[in-house]
Amino acid sequence: MHSLLELPSPFPAEPGLVRLLEPPGSDAAALAARLVAGDYGKPFVLENGGLRALHFSLGYVQSVMDIANPAALVLAYARAMMAFLLFNPRPRRIGMIGLGGGSLANFCHRHLPAAELTVVEIDADVIALRRHFGVPADDARFRVLHADGVRWLGETETRSDVLLIDAFGAEGVAETLLHTDFHANAFRHLGGRGVLVMNLAGTRESFAPHVARLLEVFDERVIAMPVREDGNHILLAFRDPVFAPRWSWMRSQALALQARTGLDFPNLAGALEAGERQGHAWRLAR
Repeated sequence: MHSLLELPSPFPAEPGLVRLLEPPGSDAAALAARLVAGDYGKPFVLENGGLRALHFSLGYVQSVMDIANPAALVLAYARAMMAFLLFNPRPRRIGMIGLGGGSLANFCHRHLPAAELTVVEIDADVIALRRHFGVPADDARFRVLHADGVRWLGETETRSDVLLIDAFGAEGVAETLLHTDFHANAFRHLGGRGVLVMNLAGTRESFAPHVARLLEVFDERVIAMPVREDGNHILLAFRDPVFAPRWSWMRSQALALQARTGLDFPNLAGALEAGERQGHAWRLAR
């Protein structure tokens, strides 16, 4: 476990402690100044009030962990990404692009014990922080790969029932995804009834092209829902060419999932149904 340099938070609006991947004896004042200026260039941990957050900059929170319960999903957008369980409550293989603070990985590891989980993370510094966020050690059913998710999708021969994409840098959704075959490779990576889940944040201009690309690749089988608490949007795209949501059946499924995981799946099911009825994906793509 990497030791972290600890210093008081230099952010007036965000008290607490900051922890950095820096050697002992580093110039704390200089590091604090770089954090405030926004040019530190590496992920850092901000801890306060029983919560531990991963940041690349103060403007974007990558992940938040309840220190007393690492498997809990603190952020609303992370809870919304689990809506895929309404369509496949017991997936066998889950792929994740982007580890962040490990919230999704921790939740899936705990609540989906029969699933094999592969997490792909491009940033070695993010991986170096995994144990500080309660991310389990690699074993027969869970592994974290230090790799480029774009390249991994293009090269891997495995298939996933679910692909979770939470690929953010300091400025929002990774722009490199648009300059590659990422979306088409994601489609090919999924099994016959596979579901892609993508988190979007930032300005509409920055993420609208991703929505448009997914609508094209998945032949319009895309449902989007807003997450107003966080200002995010969650996209679900379905590989099955005859996919049609069964909303009435899903309401009973939502109650069973709520009992199993503690998440408010009835609310998620309602938000998805509203998102489809209102054509929210098409609105985001404009």
